[in-house]
Amino acid sequence: MFRLPPINLYIHIPWCTKKCGYCDFYSYVNKNIIPEEKYIKSLLKDLEKDLKLTNQRKINNIFIGGGTPSLLHHNSIKNLIYGIKKRAKISKYAEISIESNPNSIEYKRFRQYKKHGINRFSLGIQTFNSYLLKKIERTYNKKEAIEAIKEIKKINKNFNIDIMYGLPNQSLKHVLSDLKNAVKYNPTHISWYQFTIEPNTPFYTRKIKLENENIIFKMFHQGDKFLKKSGYIKYEISSYMKLNYQCKHNLNYWNFGDYIGIGCGAHGKITKTNGDIIRTIKNKNINDFINGKYLHSKKLVLEKDKPFEYFMNAFRLYKPIYKKHFQEYTNISLDSIKKNINKAIKKKYILENVNSWETTKKGKFFLNELLTIFLN
Repeated sequence: MFRLPPINLYIHIPWCTKKCGYCDFYSYVNKNIIPEEKYIKSLLKDLEKDLKLTNQRKINNIFIGGGTPSLLHHNSIKNLIYGIKKRAKISKYAEISIESNPNSIEYKRFRQYKKHGINRFSLGIQTFNSYLLKKIERTYNKKEAIEAIKEIKKINKNFNIDIMYGLPNQSLKHVLSDLKNAVKYNPTHISWYQFTIEPNTPFYTRKIKLENENIIFKMFHQGDKFLKKSGYIKYEISSYMKLNYQCKHNLNYWNFGDYIGIGCGAHGKITKTNGDIIRTIKNKNINDFINGKYLHSKKLVLEKDKPFEYFMNAFRLYKPIYKKHFQEYTNISLDSIKKNINKAIKKKYILENVNSWETTKKGKFFLNELLTIFLN
């Protein structure tokens, strides 16, 4: 019944020119020259160690995130991609994505990135409103955002635009204007998600207020309706695509696939041939990482925690969850979650079919409550 899931590669580039007040992703503010060459060499050595855990599985897709990966010189991207292909089996159909910001110094590198194998770009626009961009401490304006999109369209069809709603002082009119601007440039994918303020961020410390929940719901309802009318298919809670343009790397997360995580603070999930699932976290200290101390922690996912970890991802998707898939990727029986499933059905969070489960509209709306049913 058990089988090894597909595996991807995530690469974390930890530098930013400025730390945004709401951001809780792991990153360093760069005030000096980035030690690119040393970091790339360390990434490849980190990869070599993790590949030993993967049973020589082929890597299906690669995602370079951050931080701000587009701060790297194109030769660094070239050396990184070449080094990965030299060490690992990579699918010839691999989607190789890079996150980028629309600052002019960064988007001028896109053409060179494409030459070195990048075939999908993800632009962190967030909003086209220059006033709101300043409020959330982004380092570009509307004009630069549009120029970056135009530059990408010249060189690559497949690209994503990140947009947020519920920003401080943002109106419903602003939200719909952002989406109209995004759709105007016909991206193959739009990530549209709610602005949140996480603990341990400057905005949290400064007690920046979020919009009223009723206003947020109106923004979501009308924005969701607009995107669907504009020809985008919603396949995940905050992801909209043109036909066949899902983000393959993120889809692998949500389908409970494996992924090697390399770089400062990167997380990984690797399933062993005996069915054990290993979670890895890499060292967050850049100096330690460059000096060869890659691994921060490695732990075994306990059997009792596997259902929660599986459904935490799968319930985000707008498609049936097949029982066979659950068994194959968790290596545990359906009987062990029968009580949890029945409770979720009783609360009308999910529907059960002979071979699958489906999340209801209520289940999607109360996703956290649904997940707590499977939490030990």
